[in-house]
Amino acid sequence: NALGVDISDLPAAGAAPEWMSEKAVSIGAYVIGSGVFTVLGTVPPVLGAKKLTELLTKGAQEVLGAAFAVETDPLKAAGLILDHIAAKRKGLGLEP
Repeated sequence: NALGVDISDLPAAGAAPEWMSEKAVSIGAYVIGSGVFTVLGTVPPVLGAKKLTELLTKGAQEVLGAAFAVETDPLKAAGLILDHIAAKRKGLGLEP
């Protein structure tokens, strides 16, 4: 890529504000596996599994450079995405 950085260092994010099936979690897992921070707007059915929740929301960040965030309030979700993008831009030395 033109910047010569990993995907997880780019100012980009994914979002599934109102997903319609459980496939959204697996698609989102692919997106975070690619290194892209992803916000889910609906609480996924995996949150009952403590270890899986920890992996998808924290552990993946350490290994892949990206993780899920779950936020049902759309304005707060947008804030998470904007904060993430701003931090990644700053890390690359790009103008705000």
